[in-house]
Amino acid sequence: MPVRHVQVRRARTGDVAHIRRLVDTYTADRRVLSKSTVNLYEDVQEFWVAEAETVVGADPGDPGPDGGPAGGGVERRLVGCGALHVLWEDLAEVRTVAVDPSLRGFGIGHRIVAALLDTARALGVRRVFCLTFETAFFARHGFAPIQGAPVSSRVYEELLRSYDEGVAEFLDLERVKPNTLGNTRMLVHLGPGVEKTGG
Repeated sequence: MPVRHVQVRRARTGDVAHIRRLVDTYTADRRVLSKSTVNLYEDVQEFWVAEAETVVGADPGDPGPDGGPAGGGVERRLVGCGALHVLWEDLAEVRTVAVDPSLRGFGIGHRIVAALLDTARALGVRRVFCLTFETAFFARHGFAPIQGAPVSSRVYEELLRSYDEGVAEFLDLERVKPNTLGNTRMLVHLGPGVEKTGG
């Protein structure tokens, strides 16, 4: 399916059903942890989505007059998502990154992660954590594997009070080890930057 344009934007409540579909694509093999629909609604303000204009009903090998695909109509649909969850004053987590499998390899996931990191900078967050099987993907954004919890003992004690599973994963608590088996805990230190998210 030829893609004409991809816009990365903040998610809206009307996007949750599409986010659910994308997340479910990756939950069976545990590459993305499942989330209840109510959690997706509760966290919708943390999400960015990639919306693509795709050409439908055209022969991909038949160029149109402008050099693009000929014939067919244009359909807009969500093809990727990701969320930024703030854990502490200078610490956040990139989570729930998913891209339509038919469009992997087109840079959509990278654009989503870039938007999330720009959002972290705009919020004043300087360190961003992720838990992933996709280490090479995140390494391209400066993430590196970590051991332990890179926070002070005071912050560690405060984070223990959180009910959020992502915080437990960041702290590498024993109770979440079955969820994290095979994943790598990674962290990136952000420098100051200019927010450059969107289209």
